[in-house]
Amino acid sequence: MTEVGNAALILTADLPPDLHAWATALRTAHFPPERNYLEAHVTLFHALPGPYHAEVDRLLTAQAKQEAAVPGRLLGLMSLGGGTALKLESPALLRLRAEIADRMHDLLTAQDRHTPRLHVTIQNKVASAKAKELQAELAGTIEPREFRFPSMSLHRYLGGPWEKLKTYRFRG
Repeated sequence: MTEVGNAALILTADLPPDLHAWATALRTAHFPPERNYLEAHVTLFHALPGPYHAEVDRLLTAQAKQEAAVPGRLLGLMSLGGGTALKLESPALLRLRAEIADRMHDLLTAQDRHTPRLHVTIQNKVASAKAKELQAELAGTIEPREFRFPSMSLHRYLGGPWEKLKTYRFRG
């Protein structure tokens, strides 16, 4: 296992390959390039404590063994104020996240104690007018669809870029 030290750990839910490729292409086209270090992702936790990496790994390994691929739905666009995202829905993923949060409760940041609005950011940290322009451009082009999250991935935060540490495939 990679030693992560004090670096924050980020947990994401992985999109299926076709949806991931499409969302990453949107992100590449519309995210400010000087800040676009990442491919499309769905963040479940922003900052799990690095010193607890071994415990986090054990918990995620156990959770992935119990879960089948988790159903999700792409709903459409979502405004982030200074950005644009793909809005997602997945009660099953939020349930799984809540189970993890319950086990990690005393170690969570204030941000990670709150249930997230599931989304894939395709544009961020731009002027509100620019975000609204993209939303108008994409309006009507995003088709709602069902999909399944095949796995979760744990990353180490490197001050901008992330280092993928491990993927936890759902096998239940």
